[in-house]
Amino acid sequence: MAEEHVNDEVQDQEVALQENKVESEDSTTPTPTPEEFLSSFDWNKYEEGIETVQDKKLAEFEKLVQENFVDTQHTDVIEGSVVHMTDREAIIDINAKSEGVISLNEFRYNPDLKVGDSVEVIVDVREDKTGQLILSHRKARVIKAWDRVNEAHDKGEVVTGYVKCRTKGGMIVDVFGIEAFLPGSQIDVKPIRDYDQYVNKNMEFKIVKINHEFKNVVVSHKALIEADIEEQKKEIIGQLEKGQVLEGVVKNITSYGVFIDLGGVDGLVHITDLSWNRINHPSEILELDQSLNVVILDFDDDKSRIQLGVKQLSQHPWEALSEDLKEGDVVEGKVAVIADYGAFVEVAPGVEGLVHVSEMSWSTHLRSAQDFVKVGDEIKVQILTLDRDERKMSLGIKQLSQDPWTDITAKYPVGSKHKGIIRNFTNFGVFVELEEGIDGLIYISDLSWTKKVKHPSEVVSVDQELEVVVLELDVEGRKLSLGHKQIQENPWDKYTKQFAEGTVIEGQIDSVVDKGATVVLNEDITAFVPNRHLEKEDGSKLTKGESAEFKVIEFSKDYKRVVLSHNAVFKAMEEENFKKAKKKAAKQNEVSTLGDLDVLADLKKKMSDDK
Repeated sequence: MAEEHVNDEVQDQEVALQENKVESEDSTTPTPTPEEFLSSFDWNKYEEGIETVQDKKLAEFEKLVQENFVDTQHTDVIEGSVVHMTDREAIIDINAKSEGVISLNEFRYNPDLKVGDSVEVIVDVREDKTGQLILSHRKARVIKAWDRVNEAHDKGEVVTGYVKCRTKGGMIVDVFGIEAFLPGSQIDVKPIRDYDQYVNKNMEFKIVKINHEFKNVVVSHKALIEADIEEQKKEIIGQLEKGQVLEGVVKNITSYGVFIDLGGVDGLVHITDLSWNRINHPSEILELDQSLNVVILDFDDDKSRIQLGVKQLSQHPWEALSEDLKEGDVVEGKVAVIADYGAFVEVAPGVEGLVHVSEMSWSTHLRSAQDFVKVGDEIKVQILTLDRDERKMSLGIKQLSQDPWTDITAKYPVGSKHKGIIRNFTNFGVFVELEEGIDGLIYISDLSWTKKVKHPSEVVSVDQELEVVVLELDVEGRKLSLGHKQIQENPWDKYTKQFAEGTVIEGQIDSVVDKGATVVLNEDITAFVPNRHLEKEDGSKLTKGESAEFKVIEFSKDYKRVVLSHNAVFKAMEEENFKKAKKKAAKQNEVSTLGDLDVLADLKKKMSDDK
């Protein structure tokens, strides 16, 4: 319907133009305005051919229409003017047939909007149900904003944005009406700890990335700063020399060192180059944004990695160490660090000596330094070695107490009984501590009279208190041989007669093994019966739980071994019976022989008498 009105108006204007056409192309009559031209042109006469219009005039007309007439069918951004405002809407003239309407909500960012202001708009609805032209300022701003953003990105231009709020990992910035993301790492060249200080502020940025697919924009303020300091950085790097002292600012603190800003160039002070004294973390002596003097120790060829030092600006502590200090002196110090092999003790500011774990106690068994001292302890130590050239010092603690082996023969004579603590095991025995610095060894064979011990853990445990007897003492070798079983009398002495070879005893088969069976004689002795000695008189063999008589065929006190035999019992009885029978038979034969002799004697006498 709107198009029909436009066509009618255009026809009327063509008719008027035809009626008032200029007779000559070279006429000096002033060119009418578009409004005058359209109002006087008669399109009806033009269409009926009554009047004709020169091509030049038509071209001028088309040019005027193109320059001044707004086509509401297109979606281009249009420049309009505010002609009227209500409480809810703004009436915008875009040089079309009718004015357009925009809700004031789209101008909330501009509360000072007034009649006469120029605004960018886009046709949102050409004609609503009331015939009204609806415009949009917000959509026009977005289109224009993206055009400006793309142009600024392509040309590398600096843009101004408004920091709206914080977000995860950075800030949200309004750039030309578009929300852009400012990463925290792109705010400044130095780490930012307080993001809130930038909220509600206008800042300059450089557009560094645009994602057209997701409509994302990333901006950077750091890029502008880096560009400004790049020239300064080149100038500073060109003047750097080893040994040069500069003033810098602590930029970042890590566990391994501190990064120093030298005015656009960063250098690293390693933790070992911060102080002559031992420190656990750089934050113990430095803080962020602190100014300090540093010396350039080294840098690579392109000077991108600069090594700095702080402690080198002060005298080395060893140079300030008293000349009177010598080996053998006893000094007080503070435990600075504990390692597996010992402890470092600070005997003077910045001067440390090592107390090896072997110099902490007279004890010979392995122990850790933590068993004797802890970090922060103030202790007395003796200087064992002192090398000023190498700046090394060894210290000792045990030297401050008497060596317990000094009077060892008086305290622990051979044969004396004592109590000690089991400290550790070996495959061949256990080490027992009688007192601090006095350790003795009990061989595995000296742990028990009766048990065959394969490993000490079978009969004793670490930290167990144990009674011992001193068996041997080697003062020069600082060795002490101990025994535990010698505390009691050897029970095998009394078993020598009780279980002598040939003794017959009653017993019960306790278990049957591959090569024989065992018989428990008492709590100390378990005897063994070989297979061939388990045979009974009827030819069968003894089984588990069966009781019988056994004969001791072997007894060894040294090897703690007793061997029994069952068949030796009845075989001995058979042999004894055989001997008895043989003896009886022999006696009977002897009686018969003597009788024959008597008969012969009688016969001889009778013959003699007869004679």
